[in-house]
Amino acid sequence: MFSIIQAAGWPIWPLIASSVLALALVIERFVSLKAKRIAPPKLLDEVLTVARFAVPAPDVVSKLEQNSVLGEVLASGLRALNLNPRCSEDELRAIMESAGRLAAHRLERYLSALATIASAAPLMGLFGTVVGMIEIFGSQTPTGATGGNPAQLAHGISVALYNTAFGLIVAIPSLIFWRYFRARVDEYLLTLELAAERLARHLNTLRK
Repeated sequence: MFSIIQAAGWPIWPLIASSVLALALVIERFVSLKAKRIAPPKLLDEVLTVARFAVPAPDVVSKLEQNSVLGEVLASGLRALNLNPRCSEDELRAIMESAGRLAAHRLERYLSALATIASAAPLMGLFGTVVGMIEIFGSQTPTGATGGNPAQLAHGISVALYNTAFGLIVAIPSLIFWRYFRARVDEYLLTLELAAERLARHLNTLRK
């Protein structure tokens, strides 16, 4: 592996740094976007059961808020009614929408960085290719004949090919994982929106 890095030359180091960063982001997103951390499947039904006849007490709402991201969104509506029982339907929905926007921002964290790596890695590989091509032309003799310095020519070819390949190796998985996490976040956001809408309808019915 080290021999490949040596053959690829110094332009490979930004790509290696990008690959390490991309791997760290992918692992972090896999851990952070687990269903139990974001939207446990049975949480909404449990909340509706607890709030069947009355708004839960503040201590119950606090426990719900610590449960998951979905729990935070649902707890924002319940807390609003605990603080102001006469809260209008529009105000209740606005409070829950604000909590949902904050949750969306947290779910999308680091996705832009992963997308940037997916876009920039081929360009960094192309930069390495250009450096290799410069070395190839630098191996020519002053008269323009090729083959003036075979070692420099071989090194230039290695730099060009290795950087091109490594740029694609970094970019393709980064793009795949970015699209996967993007779809997963969109699915979670839809779940949060539907759950908040269902709880809002239940709370408005409860107050009538």
